[in-house]
Amino acid sequence: MDSKISLLVCLFLSSLFIFFQRSVEGRKLTALGEEQPPALKYHNGVLLTGPISVNLIWYGKFTASQRSIVSDFVSSLSSTSKKSAGQNQPSVSAWWATMEKYYSQSRTRMPKLSLGKQILDDSYSLGKSLSDSDIAKLASKGAPSYAINVVLTSDDVAVEGFCMSRCGTHGSSPRSRSGRFAYVWVGNSASQCPGQCAWPFHQPIYGPQSPALVAPNGDVGADGMVVNLAGLLAGTATNPFGNGFFQGAKEAPLEAASACPGIYGKGAYPGYAGELLVDPASGASYNVNGAHGRRYLVPALFDPSTSSCSTTMV
Repeated sequence: MDSKISLLVCLFLSSLFIFFQRSVEGRKLTALGEEQPPALKYHNGVLLTGPISVNLIWYGKFTASQRSIVSDFVSSLSSTSKKSAGQNQPSVSAWWATMEKYYSQSRTRMPKLSLGKQILDDSYSLGKSLSDSDIAKLASKGAPSYAINVVLTSDDVAVEGFCMSRCGTHGSSPRSRSGRFAYVWVGNSASQCPGQCAWPFHQPIYGPQSPALVAPNGDVGADGMVVNLAGLLAGTATNPFGNGFFQGAKEAPLEAASACPGIYGKGAYPGYAGELLVDPASGASYNVNGAHGRRYLVPALFDPSTSSCSTTMV
C-alpha cells in the first residue's frame, strides 16, 4: 500500500517476537486465544478483484526445493472450494476462504488468484544490501496490473529493517496508465534471524522457550517464509492500497493476520503456537494441507463474521 505497511517482529509479554505490519511501535496481546482484537473497520477503499496473478521474483540463491515449497503454497490458494482437488482437509484453500467474508462486506467479488510467472535473479543485480526502493524496483519486474508481485530474498541478502523491525512487508505501486499492482516482500531468515522470523520452527531469541517445531517441508527458512507470506497475502487481499480493512492508525494498522499474532491453533499462548497436526513419520507440525501433497503452517486470521481469531485448527 502507499504507506508501505510492513510486517513487524514485535515483543509480546516476555518479549517473544511476533509478526505485525510495518511500524516501529510494538503491539501486545495479554492473553492470546482469550482476548480478541476489535473488529477491523472497512475504510471504503478499492480491493483486489478479477483474475490476479501472483508472480514470484526470486532474488539471490534458492534451491529448487525451496522454490517448490513456496510456489506450491501459492498454487494452493487458487481455489476457495473446501473440497479443492489435491488438498486434504484442513486445507490452504479453506483457510484462504476467510477472505470471502471481507469481500462480502465490501460488496466486491473476491479475486481469483493464480500462480503467475517466476523470475530468477540469482546474480544479485542490486547487490546484497537492499533498501525499500530496491524492493519496489524488484517488484516492478512482475506484472504491471492485476497482480501481486512477490519479492523473495535469499538468506544472504540484507534488507532495510529486516530482523530489526520486520520479517516482510506489503505495498503497492503508484497509479499509472498501465494500471497498478500490489506487492509483497519476504526474506529468508534461516541464517540471519530464525529466532525472530522463523518461529515456531526455531527457538525464539526471547521469551518462553518451548521446543521448536519441526518444519512441515523440512526447511526452516522456506517454511518460515511461507508463514510470513501467508499473513502478508491476507493483508494484501484485504488492505491492498491502505484504505481497505484495518484497525488503528493507517501507518501501523492491524490487518487480517497481524490482528491475531502468534496464533496457529487452539489454545495458543506466548511461546506456544497452539494445538497442531503432527506428521507421525517426520514429527513435523502443520495446520493445513496444500497442493501436491504439501503441508504448511499458516497464521490465524481475524474472522469478521465471529470477531475472533481463527485458523482451520481453531
